Amino acid sequence: MRSLLLSLALLAALFCAAPAHAQFANRSLGLSAGYMNFNNTQSLSETFFIGFDASLYIESGFEVVSLTKLTFPYDPISGQRVVGIAPSLGVRYLFLEESIRPYLGADLSYLHVFKPAGDSNYVGLGPNAGLDFFVSDSISLGVRAQYNFYLALNERVQTSLILSGGAAVYF
Repeated sequence: MRSLLLSLALLAALFCAAPAHAQFANRSLGLSAGYMNFNNTQSLSETFFIGFDASLYIESGFEVVSLTKLTFPYDPISGQRVVGIAPSLGVRYLFLEESIRPYLGADLSYLHVFKPAGDSNYVGLGPNAGLDFFVSDSISLGVRAQYNFYLALNERVQTSLILSGGAAVYF
């Protein structure tokens, strides 16, 4: 009798159990490095940057992405290198979601330049395109191109071209 009750309890547990769900690695953190051409924005020269990336997969091929760039462009007016920080937040659409992931996106960007004569602030939008290639289940290498249109009060529209490469870990 005891084995019959145990068997019935086991069968009931099997039929009432919820289905198992696989864990999907939909978040990433990464590092990038690249080239940033300010196109003479506030007379800044082109420079290299270090970037810190993050992404969160939403659904149906869409990701929310964040990239913060730290730059040290040369300022010909003051004759020295200045510090620039350029965080951005955007969304991108992945055309493929396999080991090769081409994408298009748009970012809302902010540029703050610390200069001896006074700081400069810019806000802008920029389209971007890129390609990520997974070298393992959780590590990707990628390239990205972005063109920003920066707005500032009482100034013409400023632009910048950004080319970068990076690595990310998905978890």
